[in-house]
Amino acid sequence: MDKDRIVGAAKEIAGKVKEGVGHVVGNESLEADGKLDQVEGKVQNSLGRAKDAARDTVDKVADALKGK
Repeated sequence: MDKDRIVGAAKEIAGKVKEGVGHVVGNESLEADGKLDQVEGKVQNSLGRAKDAARDTVDKVADALKGK
């Protein structure tokens, strides 16, 4: 699993917490920052998934070329 997937998931969770805290205390800026963190986390997680998929494809092609 690519580290971007892990970091991205952590950013998403932190963003949800930040958004929730901002909502509870009535801080719109904090709430918006939390939403932004969630989007950044989703993008980073998607990047990690793409890297994993690319690695898997390369591995399959290499195995096919080796005759496995």
